Amino acid sequence: MPEHLQPEGGLRFGAYHVNLRTGELRKDGRKIRLAGRPFQILALLLEQPGELLTRRELQDRLWSADTFVDFEHGVNAAVQTLRRALCDSHKNPRYIETLPRRGYRFIAEVEKIPSNTGNAPASSLRREQRAAAAPHVEWVGQTVTICDHAGRNYVLLPTTEEFLREKSDCEAANDDLGIALLVADEKLLMVNCGTAVKILDASNAFGCTVRILGGRFIGEKAFAPRVHLSGLA
Repeated sequence: MPEHLQPEGGLRFGAYHVNLRTGELRKDGRKIRLAGRPFQILALLLEQPGELLTRRELQDRLWSADTFVDFEHGVNAAVQTLRRALCDSHKNPRYIETLPRRGYRFIAEVEKIPSNTGNAPASSLRREQRAAAAPHVEWVGQTVTICDHAGRNYVLLPTTEEFLREKSDCEAANDDLGIALLVADEKLLMVNCGTAVKILDASNAFGCTVRILGGRFIGEKAFAPRVHLSGLA
């Protein structure tokens, strides 16, 4: 019952639980669909509850490549989407307060929840690279499954090797916000363990380029470290 999985660490406010690492929002254990810039804004607000997040900060961090007109329309629409997800009101806010022409502030009490799932420490790319085997081009075309040695129900697969390095840097720095932004931008794909993938390229000694064969990201390409691939012949 994936829609009712218990939260694994993260932040809690009211009936809501946010996992910045996986990019998930839940209310009373039920997953609320929220992604992209609305989730990114929530993550930024939760960085410093009670502090003003200015519109200029939002523009610099999330709309840096867009025009001012695109930003003005985009930020208003994103905040409206976020408020709907939180069942919040602009006039009588419980969570997100608007400071006219200045920005937004998260006004509810936020509680940090430690994980009790026995997750493994943040992975080290260099350590896994040392343990990786030599390239196996004969694996190309094989169908294998995604697994996680730490016992989690999912694996965050980067879309490219570049984002694998960015993910590893965030993990080494315990930067959950950085991970959340990568997830919200779909530079990291949350793939359930047991999902089948087809190997497209096995020339890298550390991992394989794969095509996802099931779930939300079916048909997408990703880069899977070998430690997360089960069934390699």
